[in-house]
Amino acid sequence: MAEPVIPHKAKLFIGVITGEDILLERAVEKFQKKFGAIDMRSMPVVFTHTEYYKKMGLSLHKTFISFDRLIKREDIVAIKLWTNRLEKSLSGKGERRINIDPGYLTLSNVYLASCKEYFHRAYLTKGVYLENEYKYIDRRYRFWDWTYPDYQKTEYLDFFHSVRHIYYGQIKKYL
Repeated sequence: MAEPVIPHKAKLFIGVITGEDILLERAVEKFQKKFGAIDMRSMPVVFTHTEYYKKMGLSLHKTFISFDRLIKREDIVAIKLWTNRLEKSLSGKGERRINIDPGYLTLSNVYLASCKEYFHRAYLTKGVYLENEYKYIDRRYRFWDWTYPDYQKTEYLDFFHSVRHIYYGQIKKYL
C-alpha cells in the first residue's frame, strides 16, 4: 500500500480575457494585493476562439500572469471562487466585461480551474472542477484532445514553458 505524499506547492497563474485595458490593470492590481509579486506576464494575445465571450466586445485579448509565491494545490478552489467574485465586481451591474481564469502549473501538468462540469474535469469541492490542459512529455508541454483551442497556440505554450523554467528554479532545492 502506498503512503500519501503531499506534493510540492504549485505555480499559480491567471488568464484574463477582456477588451478593456483599464479592466485588465485593475484586475492586476487586485491580483498583486492578493497573491503578491508577479514574476511573468505575457503579451496580450488576440482572442477569437469562441462566440461564448462575444458580449464582452469585439477586440478581446488574453493575458497570462504568474506569481512568485507558490500555492498549495488545494487552494485553487478558494482562488477560483475569489476570481469569480472579482470578475463580477469589475464588470459592474451591466454585461460581463472580463473573464478571469486561475490555474496552476507543476513540472508535469498545467491545470485550469472551472465551475463547469464536463467528462474530463475532476470535481474538487464547492462547485469547482479541475481540468488538465497540458502534460509535460519529452521536454515540452503537450495538449490533450480536449484542450481549449486557444491553449494550443504557440504563444500560450511559450508562456507556460517560461513559467515552468521559473518554477523549476523555485523548487529544485526540494527535488
